[in-house]
Amino acid sequence: MKKRKGSSRARRIVLYDSTLREGDQSAHINFSKEDKLRILEKLDDFGMDYVEGGWPGANPKDTAFFQEAVRLNLKQAKLTAFGMTRRPEVTASRDPGIRTILRSGVRVATLVGKTWDLHVKEALRVSYEENLRMIRDSISFLKERLEEVFFDAEHFFDGYMANPEHTLRCIQAAEEAGADCIILCDTNGGMIPSRLRQIVREVFPLVKVPLGIHAHNDSDLAVANSLAAVQEGAVQIQGTINGYGERCGNANLCSVIPSLQLKMNMPCVPKEKLRTLRECSRFVAELANQIPDRQRPYVGENAFSHKGGIHVSAVTKNPRTYEHIPPEAVGNQRRFLVSDVSGKSTIGEKAKQFGLDLKGKKGAAQEIMDTMKDMEKKGYRYEGADASFELLMKKALGKRPKFFNLVGFRVMDEKREEREPPYSEATVMIEVDGKVEHTAAEGEGPVNALDNALRKALEKFYPQLRSVRLVDYKVRVLPSGEGTGSHVRVLIQSGDGKREWSTVGVSYNIIEASWQALVDAVEYKLLMEPKSSRKA
Repeated sequence: MKKRKGSSRARRIVLYDSTLREGDQSAHINFSKEDKLRILEKLDDFGMDYVEGGWPGANPKDTAFFQEAVRLNLKQAKLTAFGMTRRPEVTASRDPGIRTILRSGVRVATLVGKTWDLHVKEALRVSYEENLRMIRDSISFLKERLEEVFFDAEHFFDGYMANPEHTLRCIQAAEEAGADCIILCDTNGGMIPSRLRQIVREVFPLVKVPLGIHAHNDSDLAVANSLAAVQEGAVQIQGTINGYGERCGNANLCSVIPSLQLKMNMPCVPKEKLRTLRECSRFVAELANQIPDRQRPYVGENAFSHKGGIHVSAVTKNPRTYEHIPPEAVGNQRRFLVSDVSGKSTIGEKAKQFGLDLKGKKGAAQEIMDTMKDMEKKGYRYEGADASFELLMKKALGKRPKFFNLVGFRVMDEKREEREPPYSEATVMIEVDGKVEHTAAEGEGPVNALDNALRKALEKFYPQLRSVRLVDYKVRVLPSGEGTGSHVRVLIQSGDGKREWSTVGVSYNIIEASWQALVDAVEYKLLMEPKSSRKA
């Protein structure tokens, strides 16, 4: 990072990603070495300026990661190692953590140091002067040997409010030692934007090196605090993809980046890279083994979804009525959800999406809406089951052919010994064009067995079904006060390697509800495939 000139606020914002360290410290996330390498390359391709890889030498995984990561041919991102200032009463040259940073092969390091007097007295148990020496010695030692050294002023805001004199001396010591950027950390995540802005405004004139912000989300204000710091002069923002991090997480870069670029006119990444933001978000979520948050701003599945009839009607006339940015700007897309609060506008837009012409049948939109509302009274929900809703629409328009008839099915679950898992088997008898097929199949549970048996019976007539796989299966008990006798709603996600689709079923019997969703999944695939693919 370049030294700032005077107090000019005209600057490009520098992105510093700490997903590989802070994200890995989340309660339910544990990246493998391979995960970290793949994420590093993804973030580099996206356009991150710095990617923090973690603590070199902290564990065998991170040691192996740095050994391989430093050999990657990164296009944009600078791989950064994280560490602490030297230990008390030990020279920087002999501190094991600092020596490990040098051995890692990186050219950039970030050191965290104590700036809150509470930590100096209670955690380190050293004098204020020794704490300043620890900061100064560590940074100057690394600065002589690396290209860039950043200083994370841990608990800066708490420290500034408790003892501003010592806290300011800490960051001035970092500046004197040659730090390229001083990052003000809201480590406990307790700041609010107005107070944070006031502090950054007071500190900004007191140091000449660039300032950064590192905000945690314990008050759900990490993004707001990060943007507030930028407005007061910060040029580096630290955060994580999807806001992953310890406790309540860190500033979510998937919200910070588009807010800076699209709302505050502060460039971060090229426009074409911003259009891959949602893809980047989902990529990291997949490797973190986390379900993407549908409500996540900008990149969530529902970020540009419209359900109410008034909303849909307005958006179809002018998207700006209910959308703050074009969804395509961040790689997302507009969705119209159907439910009992939907109007004819929603039905019309869904028909366009499916390539259906409602004008060909008088009263079709009203019929579809009435049918949908009747089904929703029974417990069906179509917001997450577009394939089932498309089938419902096609049935109303007389465009849903009957591919097969069920003669009957049977599902058996058997547990033979206490220590053995249950055994599941399903038999299915179906009729296609007067020909009856009777098959049986095993599975990992009754629903999987039923799915296998159904497709096995139909593949003789429809070989295109061989590519279909059950991707996800969800069950929800519908409130009725009847306990185990309640109705259940089953949502199934299916895929064929090229696309995925969702279907729904409802019944008091979980197998029957699953059967409904499975049949919809199969029939949707058959509707999407050319008729010529059917075996004679």
